[in-house]
Amino acid sequence: MKLYFIWLAIHFLVWSLAILQFSTINEAQISSLSLFFLILFILPLFSEKKWIQTGLFCVQLVSLFIIFNPTEQWLSPFVLLLHALLFAEAVYYLDRVKSLIVLGVQMISVVFLVSEAMVTTAQYGFGSLFYLFVILACFYYQTGHIRLMEIQKQHNALLDEYRKMKRQLVLEEEQARLDERVRIGHEIHDSVGHKLTALLMQLETLRLSAEEKDKEKIGTLKNLAGESLDETRRAVKSFKQRDIGGLQGVIRLIRKLEMESFMKIHFSVKHGAFAAPLSGEQSFAIYRAVQEALTNIMKHSSTREAEVMFESPGGSVFRFEVSNQAPPNPFFHEGYGLKAMRERIEQVGGTLEIEYDRNEFIVRGIIRLTERRG
Repeated sequence: MKLYFIWLAIHFLVWSLAILQFSTINEAQISSLSLFFLILFILPLFSEKKWIQTGLFCVQLVSLFIIFNPTEQWLSPFVLLLHALLFAEAVYYLDRVKSLIVLGVQMISVVFLVSEAMVTTAQYGFGSLFYLFVILACFYYQTGHIRLMEIQKQHNALLDEYRKMKRQLVLEEEQARLDERVRIGHEIHDSVGHKLTALLMQLETLRLSAEEKDKEKIGTLKNLAGESLDETRRAVKSFKQRDIGGLQGVIRLIRKLEMESFMKIHFSVKHGAFAAPLSGEQSFAIYRAVQEALTNIMKHSSTREAEVMFESPGGSVFRFEVSNQAPPNPFFHEGYGLKAMRERIEQVGGTLEIEYDRNEFIVRGIIRLTERRG
């Protein structure tokens, strides 16, 4: 689009100087001039239909012949420049064969114009050399342009293949990690789980045959073994989950977005965030909140850059923040995603804040940490 406006500016400059050379303009010349500029404006609309563009270029050449048809054996010096400019456009938009067709029509038009005008030998020689150099330069550019387009197509194909390979690699790594977790979960279930179940049965048998004074102690041991079995089952169940929360899950999410969606994410960890005693529910809620915030940036923001920050000041609270540059939007309101994010954070004892000023959109969550007990 930028190059089209450059072509347009050059045409207006040359035509402004060329029209000044005319003392009078008849109706046929005005109609041909209008047709020339009409084709100039609609030419980009047929970028995918090269034969139509070829025909339009030929019609422009015919209109040039009518506009500059020499009167009293006088030929405007700008006709050569306009022909060269039109041929340069044809070389840029068309391939080699179609460019040669336009060149053939152009040569016929130039021959008729020169044959009806009084041109000196010096002018004829200068015009021929100028036109020859223009043709050679245009075809040389076209050769390089075609080669560049082929390289660009190869680059795009390689880039698509690279993205597919990266995506496949991430999927394979995720599947391998999930398989390993499932295997570990099965081992825990088969070994620790079965032994705890056997221990529960033996403790119950011992409690039934024990004296009254020992039944309370055995019951306490049985409850402890039951709690251990429940924890083991929850751990095995969490191993089978595909999503991983917390800091590890956020790092994987950022890695995936940077590889597949080409986002630029600045991730920082401050003030003891690594050592924060987050529960499993809190860790997973933070992961989901960051995931939702980054997804909103991809959907609604014009930039592909964001900042993610974790910190635990004083060890009593955990704070996360996702921010990005965003233009002002007077119609902004919290949608379903932000409301669900707020509810999830509140369920684990936290609060969610949304700040949206004229230059930045910030999602900030604060979760109160449970104290570690010995």
